Amino acid sequence: MAEWDKPCLAVLGGPTASGKTGLSVALARTFGGEIVNADSMQIYQGLDVGTAKVTAAEAQGVPHHLVGFLAPEKAFSVADYVEAAGRCIGEIAGRGRLPFVVGGTGLYIESLLEGVRFAPQKTDPALRAALALRADREGPEALYAELRRIDPAYAAAVHPHNKGRVLRALELYYTSGVTMTQQREASRPAQRPYNALVLCLDWPRGQLYERIDRRVDQMLERGLLAEAELVWKNRESYKTAAQAIGYKELFPYFEGAAPLEACAAKLKQASRNYAKRQLTWFRRMEGVVWLDGSAPGVQQAAEQAIRGRFAL
Repeated sequence: MAEWDKPCLAVLGGPTASGKTGLSVALARTFGGEIVNADSMQIYQGLDVGTAKVTAAEAQGVPHHLVGFLAPEKAFSVADYVEAAGRCIGEIAGRGRLPFVVGGTGLYIESLLEGVRFAPQKTDPALRAALALRADREGPEALYAELRRIDPAYAAAVHPHNKGRVLRALELYYTSGVTMTQQREASRPAQRPYNALVLCLDWPRGQLYERIDRRVDQMLERGLLAEAELVWKNRESYKTAAQAIGYKELFPYFEGAAPLEACAAKLKQASRNYAKRQLTWFRRMEGVVWLDGSAPGVQQAAEQAIRGRFAL
């Protein structure tokens, strides 16, 4: 299939606090588009402040999909995302509107763009239980270090404390001898499913870190503490949220082990480190058009790139 016969898709990625929400809404309003979320935490219900979920005022009437639709107790895989986002994109295009995929979860975005087909994985409950026990005894860093030795490419995209993904990758390797990276390579179709333009926001590092620190302060003012306490109290059932940046850094405060100021500082540092990992992921993707988020004309540059790509 020729590139121009494929469905058109605009993607806006970038690190946390880079301005994706505001720019994506402006672009969707300009081009009559709808937005499909590509943030792995914004899919959950009730976790609004800590995930910087778009508000009704920020959305300005632009339809947003895959936002706040899943209970925090539920698991949601990359395969689930590719299926759900693909369905949304088809429906948006069917209405004659331009789909915008927006978020900072590079694994979701890349898997969607490449049309990765996820084959059923072999499972070994006994092995998974043994790995989980090791994680509890030795700490998540030990298993993450093991994953880095086995599959450094995949490990680079996974947070060391994301126990679910680390365990799945190790389980896959020990049951099949295949790494997650190798499985993903084998699952890519010969042709990508979309005529996609991928825009990514970047900022001078110092300015980005200032934005991240300011956002954390604003989240605390807007009720992050109460939201994080909810996650802490339900940490056994809210397994994904309990591992997420924005919540787990505040757990020591609820446990009486650290003052709030120290936890907030740790959250800022964790968010800055996450931004670096996001940028690393997007920089290794092919064909990305980088935009300077600090430039006054960033919206005009994005509009020009979209018009040029899709002849709008």
